[in-house]
Amino acid sequence: MDASVSNNMSDHSRNTVTKTIAKYGQQIFGFIKSRVNNTEEAQDILQDVWYQLSRLANLDDIESMSGWLYRVARNRVTDSYRKRKPQSIENFTSDQEDELSFKEILLMDDSNNAELAIFKTEFWNELLSALEELPEKQRQVFILNEIEDYTLHDIANQLDVNLKTIISRKGYAVKHLRRKLNYLYQELYT
Repeated sequence: MDASVSNNMSDHSRNTVTKTIAKYGQQIFGFIKSRVNNTEEAQDILQDVWYQLSRLANLDDIESMSGWLYRVARNRVTDSYRKRKPQSIENFTSDQEDELSFKEILLMDDSNNAELAIFKTEFWNELLSALEELPEKQRQVFILNEIEDYTLHDIANQLDVNLKTIISRKGYAVKHLRRKLNYLYQELYT
């Protein structure tokens, strides 16, 4: 963290930022890294997320810290894509929409929000049910990529399947899951 920013922060804010980095650092970095092809770029984006957090006047106003962090990280990844031309087919597979991804919802901090805890339980149950409806190969790719954080390229290598086939399977899975879970997304955003 920049010394000038650090000097302007209260001890409480500095402590909150430090605890947040310790608690969410690995998760947010994994989220970012799964969407960019370069570790250095992922680290730069993560630094920007922490910088944005440190600039907030009142950290206690954030209802869901994990939700806020994922939203900022997703926006920074999107900004990164806009600044450069896609270099590989994997660049086209990232979730570029304005809604949260499945994993982001499941990782949201619900410790201080009973309604969010109930929503997450319902979301998880509906997600598992919808996953069971998928063909095995689509379900496998979705779980490996979204839940276990494997890149699509790694999945293609692991399964010895063409990358375009893996991308197609993931696309079909996501379309099905979004269709099945759309009412929950609507509930979250209203």
